[in-house]
Amino acid sequence: MIDLTPDHDDSMPRAARDGVDALDADSPRIVSISDIHGYLDAARSALTAVGDHPDFDPLVEVDADGRLHWADGDESVLVFNGDLVDRGPDNAAVIELVERLAREAPPGHVRVTLGNHEWGVLFQDLVSWETWFSGQQSDDDRRRLCEAIADGHVVAAYDGYAFTYAHAGRVRDYDAAGLNDRFAEAAGELRDAIGTDDDEATQERLVDDYQEVLGIGRGGGRAFGAGIAWLDFKFLSDDAPLQIVGHTRQDEVVQKGNVVCENVIRANLEESGGEAVMVETEGELVALERRGNGGVRKRAFEIPDGD
Repeated sequence: MIDLTPDHDDSMPRAARDGVDALDADSPRIVSISDIHGYLDAARSALTAVGDHPDFDPLVEVDADGRLHWADGDESVLVFNGDLVDRGPDNAAVIELVERLAREAPPGHVRVTLGNHEWGVLFQDLVSWETWFSGQQSDDDRRRLCEAIADGHVVAAYDGYAFTYAHAGRVRDYDAAGLNDRFAEAAGELRDAIGTDDDEATQERLVDDYQEVLGIGRGGGRAFGAGIAWLDFKFLSDDAPLQIVGHTRQDEVVQKGNVVCENVIRANLEESGGEAVMVETEGELVALERRGNGGVRKRAFEIPDGD
């Protein structure tokens, strides 16, 4: 489904799989966007908002054909915080965009966290999503996604400066590196079973055995017992770990105690503006929100001390 191999000989430092501190760069800013869901135009508007605000240099540049390209060297990390696909009309083009930016950026500077719709590619037999892009991916596509996970290009969680990036988040403290190890282990087991008689049974076992990453939760999903790609924002308490999540749709970026939810694209599809990215540096967290007139609003958020 997705190939995030960089378009150069340099390899990503293994520790850079898990967090920004392992990168060989001078405190790059972290730009994050979640829940694109196949809406390419909205994603392009959000990503170009970075350079359209006077306080920020561009993250991407637009070529003559309207395609986005990496424009920021090693000064940024871009986190796609889950749910690249399904619902919208341009799923394949969104995947192509993510792959292009990953090829062009320095190793480790484009990160993708597991969303429940990427989960749907891996565990097709456990959900009835045949009409969606995720449910139509072939066994080869599923294996390719497993390889991207094993290679550290798709992760369960990514440590920023104050915040950890995860599609849905966790209620209790967790270690991103440990979760990513578990995720890679599960992906390896699934890869070996895909297309065999054990495929569906392996899917069911892995969701149970790796519940902290892969669990759906009670009541068909999103509730207690859900893993880091499935838990609904309403179940994250104010004193949950410091996290930036997506998954639960919002009209605008919201903060609840230690947790910020950035899933705003779908709620703003019917009118101009509303799409946004988050930008985190060592001492600041802001949302850059596209306005209806095409401008960009900068909105600051609190960085709790995490104690």
